[in-house]
Amino acid sequence: MINFNGNIAKEDNILTLNRAFLYGDGIFETVKIVNGKILFLEDHYFRLMASMRVVRMMIPMDFTMEYFEEQILNLVNQLNIASSARARITVFRKDGGLYLPKTNDISFLINAISLGNKAYSINANEYEVDLYKDFYVTKQLLSSLKTTNKMINITGSIFADENGLANCILLNDSKNVVEALQGNIFMVLGNKLITPPVSEGALNGIMRKQILAVAKKIEGIEVCEEIISPFDLQKADELFLTNVITGIQPITKYRKKEFKANLAHLLVQKLNESISEN
Repeated sequence: MINFNGNIAKEDNILTLNRAFLYGDGIFETVKIVNGKILFLEDHYFRLMASMRVVRMMIPMDFTMEYFEEQILNLVNQLNIASSARARITVFRKDGGLYLPKTNDISFLINAISLGNKAYSINANEYEVDLYKDFYVTKQLLSSLKTTNKMINITGSIFADENGLANCILLNDSKNVVEALQGNIFMVLGNKLITPPVSEGALNGIMRKQILAVAKKIEGIEVCEEIISPFDLQKADELFLTNVITGIQPITKYRKKEFKANLAHLLVQKLNESISEN
């Protein structure tokens, strides 16, 4: 029996023993589907496999990239949203144990919703950000994984909402810039495009990887993975965020400084071109 919201129930809730719920013992991938195709499929699959190995989950023999793709597309096709959709697959260890699991075997859950736009585009609305300094990201391998323990992102999102901000920038334990609440961060300084290295605690983002690859093909742009301090942000010509659902989100204001979005627009154009070619 359990007590659920003050009511004694004879049967356990499905979450009673779920390890992702109890301990954050889970990892996830969020993918974008366009015209029945998962964008950046290989990158998502191999990141998920690498993450499962890092946290010592058992990878089933049949959990191939084809199986990963099939399971996601089966759902969006059943929902009739395969033309443009967002899907999340959460992988978690099976029930049992406390901090020490009884098994490293896994279960997974996939959910999906429809998206409005197929192609990536720039949102021209005002997008103001500031630093979130209540908690810090640690410079370790776990910080680069998409785990179900996202308390810093949750509390930071509440802080942003309470202060009328569109997003917040996270710092690591060395007080350097790591990423935003919902994506990686890029800074344009002259002809340099800079993003923090994963070793600083930044998420190993799928869209981050695409933008780095696309930008390296643009003549006159120097692409760097370098440490960024909070003071560097106010020197920037552009700031923007990236994730696989939005693509690129320009930051229009940080503190008292406003920013352009020239390179961001060019990168979105090149990104869409690269997707259509594949």
